[in-house]
Amino acid sequence: MKLGNLAIGKSATIVSVGGTGALRQHFLDMGLIQGTKVTVVKYAPMGDPIEIKIHGYELTIRKDDAQKIEVQEITDENQIEDVINENKLIKQHPGYGESNESLKKNQKPVYGENEKLTFALVGNQNCGKTTLFNQLTGSNQHVGNFPGVTVDRKDGIIKGYPQTLITDLPGIYSMSPYSSEEIVTRNFLLKEKPKAIIDIVDATNIERNLYLTMQLIELDMPMVVALNMMDEMLGNGGTVLINELEALLGVPVIPISAAKGEGIEELISHVLHVARYQERPQIFKHDQNKRDQAVERCVHAIEHLIEDHARDSGIPLRFVATKLAEGDQLLLDQLNLSQNEKETLEHINIQLEEESGLDRSAAIASMRFGFIGEICKETVKKPHESKERLRSQRIDKILTGKYTGIPAFIGIMAIVFCLTFNVIGAFLQNVLEMGVNYVTVCADQFLTSMKINEALHSLIIDGVFNGVGTVLSFLPIIVTLFFFLSILEDSGYMARVAFIMDKLLRKIGLSGRSIVPMLIGFGCTVPGVMASRTLSSRRDRRMTIILTPFMSCSAKLPIYAFFASIFFPGKGALLMIMLYVFGIVMGIIFALILKGTYFKGEPVPFVMELPNYRMPGIKNVSQLLWEKAKDFLQRAFTVIFVATVVIWFLQTFDVRFNIVTQSKDSILALIAGYIAPLFKPLGFGDWRISTALISGFMAKESVVSTLSILYGSTQVLLASLTLPAVISLLIFCLLYTPCVAAIAAIKRELGGKWALIVVFGQCAIAWLASFVVYHMILFIF
Repeated sequence: MKLGNLAIGKSATIVSVGGTGALRQHFLDMGLIQGTKVTVVKYAPMGDPIEIKIHGYELTIRKDDAQKIEVQEITDENQIEDVINENKLIKQHPGYGESNESLKKNQKPVYGENEKLTFALVGNQNCGKTTLFNQLTGSNQHVGNFPGVTVDRKDGIIKGYPQTLITDLPGIYSMSPYSSEEIVTRNFLLKEKPKAIIDIVDATNIERNLYLTMQLIELDMPMVVALNMMDEMLGNGGTVLINELEALLGVPVIPISAAKGEGIEELISHVLHVARYQERPQIFKHDQNKRDQAVERCVHAIEHLIEDHARDSGIPLRFVATKLAEGDQLLLDQLNLSQNEKETLEHINIQLEEESGLDRSAAIASMRFGFIGEICKETVKKPHESKERLRSQRIDKILTGKYTGIPAFIGIMAIVFCLTFNVIGAFLQNVLEMGVNYVTVCADQFLTSMKINEALHSLIIDGVFNGVGTVLSFLPIIVTLFFFLSILEDSGYMARVAFIMDKLLRKIGLSGRSIVPMLIGFGCTVPGVMASRTLSSRRDRRMTIILTPFMSCSAKLPIYAFFASIFFPGKGALLMIMLYVFGIVMGIIFALILKGTYFKGEPVPFVMELPNYRMPGIKNVSQLLWEKAKDFLQRAFTVIFVATVVIWFLQTFDVRFNIVTQSKDSILALIAGYIAPLFKPLGFGDWRISTALISGFMAKESVVSTLSILYGSTQVLLASLTLPAVISLLIFCLLYTPCVAAIAAIKRELGGKWALIVVFGQCAIAWLASFVVYHMILFIF
């Protein structure tokens, strides 16, 4: 039977893993290998994806992918034992930092005290890697409980050791070229060659984490294993025999608790030592069965075949040999093998498959997990079911339940947006606006008393204070929104949101992880674009950023309310709902177009762990708020300032650079007059509306203030526009280019080319949609 047909709560052993390419390799690296026990935990509310338990941890995969895995259901639970068994005799747990003197030590240092030492921090997602990075460097890096938080490399200096540089690499599960993160990490290790590797391993999920450790050892670089979360391991009745684990792995193992700062100094001393003395891993040995012996013969044969090529390419021999046995095309291309050598390599791999009875990738994965199983039997006492896991299971019965998951999600997001835009965020925004207004008035009075030049006075008050101050008022909204989202993220709930929404978003070419940035986009496009950094795939990240502006941000609410009060009294709520739905529908249509053209192909397969729920850390949340506030002020705010000055200049002067008394004589009005004919087919060819739309590029709320100034009264505006023209104008405001702050954020994430594409693309889509709607209304009525 197929894994996708296995009922909830039932267990089975894996018979075979189908499929091809990088995804299949990823499944093997995650532990989905022949003979392994797998249990179905639950299905998402829409029936897809599936959460399974394997090797002691929970993994989510899509149902289509589960149908490629052949399993045999276990009718008798005693039929198969877990790979990890409790030791019959558990020795007393070593103290923090206890070293194994049996490890080989070099006598002379390779690098002196004043030579710079570089380190790579590598580990699985959600293993506490970034927390350890912060402990080592004192850096204010965001720590999240959502896979993929670390999407870029981050550098820092180890506290107290100025001649060091440690790089926090993206969290990965293996060294196979499956995701962009794995490629980034592998390229860094192979090309930049750090002096040593710090491999952080989650002690509560040690079997899963050691798979990456095995591959890092094959790189033959000085290395230390930081065994993290030992406090949780011990607290739940488990333990690890550190000395025995060191002896079996051939590298130093240091038990730590990154969250509590335990074992950090001992880890630093070991890391500095192995880097300075260049102490490399010792060759690990284990009892080999017939299948593993076939793998070893294959790897040794490949080593003899490619030895010269590996040396010339600067790639560790053992590492590249095992990857070629798996069929790694990227490394094969780097070796420049002759055609005869490639044919010989293929013959070796065919021989491996014949002797092992498995395909080449499965044979390598089986060998690694077999060795890991032996290690864990010798050194690990399994903890009992942790209180964190039991608590998570109880919470998930509601938050990911078949009938309660989606309503709970809608309710939680409704509360977040209500508190952000109507209560806390709105209150803080009003306070800041009062502060800005007070400072503006004081500055205005001071400049007037000093009889400052009229143009300079206007620039400071109308340009800087009024223009920039309007945009600055968004900062409390952004900070408040990210406060709640960081709590949801840090607690582990955002991973569940992706799990719940994956099936729905996959129909338009995205994965479940894209739901978070798009939801944030309803509040403000700027943090929505920023939140896309959590997406692991460059394709999904770009597509999500491009689609986020279709989600009507809160800055457009004043426009809807303004026109509703004038043209649709008593029907404002219905009008806003229709506009929001129309924006979502247009986003779906555009997503389908992108999926079939520029972004062809499927979204990244949904393979990820669901972490336990945890209490959000105050320090983590504070760091995130500071990071987002600083990012908004430093990045987007500078662009806003320049744009504000430009808009002020165009509104204040005429073509002879004289200060105008009426806006219709300004350069902006002249430019708007040239643009106005473009909107005539849409029903609003008045230059004043064109001027308002241009000012809306600064901040959407300024559309209302500009119209109020230029038209003078609502009666004039009411007489100037027909109902079809108003509806057309509202649709244009809904869809046309995001504000300057959002474009600045897009430019930062995707580059200037994509920012321009978004600006002109959104305007074109808005024009076409408004044209169609306007003429449909005229035709019908």
